[in-house]
Amino acid sequence: MRAALKYDFCDFSIFENFIIAVMHEGVTVLPKHNSILIDLVEKYFKNRSFAYITNRINSYSVDPKVFEETSKIKNLVAFAVVSQSDVRIANASFEKQFLSKPHKSFTKLIDAIAWCEQLVEESKNKS
Repeated sequence: MRAALKYDFCDFSIFENFIIAVMHEGVTVLPKHNSILIDLVEKYFKNRSFAYITNRINSYSVDPKVFEETSKIKNLVAFAVVSQSDVRIANASFEKQFLSKPHKSFTKLIDAIAWCEQLVEESKNKS
């Protein structure tokens, strides 16, 4: 792990090719939170591909406009949702329509990491 960062709405773990986000219980993720993600991308993934994994262990809500903003991050090549909850997986399916990046849901974090690593590697080979 390259960094572990705590914010008032979530915790981020930064790895070589991906970010894992764990949102805090009860928060509402808003478009303004994208500025923090963009800062992290600039610092840790400048000019190189990366993936975003949201590990949904807590209950929270997301304004769909967040995904429109996230889609604008050019070097984001994959967006994964990890949850054991059928409701949260269903929410992820709904959210998918607002995101213009490869998006997939998983029940195991290790499976999400493997998928993200694969897409990051594929994007590197294309450039």
